[in-house]
Amino acid sequence: MGLRTADITFPVTLFYDGNCPVCMKEIRWLREKDQHQRLILENIQLPGFSERFPFLDPVELDRLLHARLGDGKIVTGVDATLAAWAAVDKGFWIAPLRWPILGWLADLGYRVFARNRHGIARRFAWYFGQPGCDGESCSIDNRTK
Repeated sequence: MGLRTADITFPVTLFYDGNCPVCMKEIRWLREKDQHQRLILENIQLPGFSERFPFLDPVELDRLLHARLGDGKIVTGVDATLAAWAAVDKGFWIAPLRWPILGWLADLGYRVFARNRHGIARRFAWYFGQPGCDGESCSIDNRTK
């Protein structure tokens, strides 16, 4: 069974891939919704990231979304998404993805998405676009659709 919203402690630190336009679309949305300042966003692609977080493996962070809960617990994949959305008071939209059978399917779907996210961004560039991306990193300050 996955993470339960009752087990999420704040603030939640979300480690995201700043080179992924699909990811950046959600990061911008999360930042906009973070009215209570319970979400800390950390771009794993920025220089100095490994020095600031030496206990995290950058390769693993790039493979799957990771979040650190307020109590220090690290969660990944759909659990990391749930934690981030809960931090912005939208966790109820994701919570059903942690139910037993649906959770298994969500985890499988997430792994497929994570592995193919850059291809998805290229295929659907008309939707995700590249605004804010300079070839090295995307800015969360640049607002898109």
